[in-house]
Amino acid sequence: MKGLFYSLLISASKNLGTWIFTLSAWFISTGYFLLFPGRVRVGVRFFRALFPQRRPHYHLWCTWRQYHSFADLFLDRILVSDPGTISFNSFGLNRLREAVEKRTGGIILMSHVGSWEIAALLLKKELPQIRLLLYMGTKEREEIEAMQKKGAIEAGIRVIALNRTGASPFDIVEGVRFLRGGDFVSMTGDLVWNENQRSLPVRFLGHEVLLPQTPHLLALMSGAPLFIFFSYRTRKRTYDFSIKGPIHVSAPSRTLRAEAIKRSVREYAAILEQAVREHPYQWYHFEPFLGKKIGEPGAGE
Repeated sequence: MKGLFYSLLISASKNLGTWIFTLSAWFISTGYFLLFPGRVRVGVRFFRALFPQRRPHYHLWCTWRQYHSFADLFLDRILVSDPGTISFNSFGLNRLREAVEKRTGGIILMSHVGSWEIAALLLKKELPQIRLLLYMGTKEREEIEAMQKKGAIEAGIRVIALNRTGASPFDIVEGVRFLRGGDFVSMTGDLVWNENQRSLPVRFLGHEVLLPQTPHLLALMSGAPLFIFFSYRTRKRTYDFSIKGPIHVSAPSRTLRAEAIKRSVREYAAILEQAVREHPYQWYHFEPFLGKKIGEPGAGE
């Protein structure tokens, strides 16, 4: 049903103008804000950790901005397929370009700051020679996500869809094969899909959060570097790309592998926190993320 409504909205926007999509997205975002208080509480808690000196009404206003900022992305997801419609500036893209040219491969570690779906599509246009394997999460009966995956596949990106049971060993082997062939794997580094997934507790905004080990383990197993990639919407139909790295995850012996992975996860967490502080309203992680405050009983690092 969502997919049908989304398709009709796209069709209406193409025939009547993008204003109809923008207006509809505003009402939908407002509806989610008003009708799902549990989700709103997640946002308020996050912004309370980010802005601890501000009053409660400010945290609620930040969550409102977060919801409506997210709505802006949906129109861009439609327009990104039209050449020249979405523009971007890049900072550090030369590092990724060099890795593509030298066929060293790499893991492009994205996050829920900004739009990593749009980033992947624009990246493929900017570097058409890149061979990219994209791990994307999927939800049952989520038709809109299925449409997004179709767009990525049509752009020449290999997509592996992960459900709540996580990646299978075969999915991981496919990623290692891509990396060892000098190609690139992309995944999010700030989402643990299930309780059986290997993860590490780290400090983030003064709280304990769990981050997946998989990207860092892939880097260790394959010898490929990590590139931390952010895509921020700076104004209408314009984005900034920020690529940090390469980060190499290595250990001189088996006994030191766990510590090497831990250092890499912590480094990513520190970079992610800085990105959130610089672009707070583009944090699109709507599920509970923050654990206990560091220093509370049961919290660690």
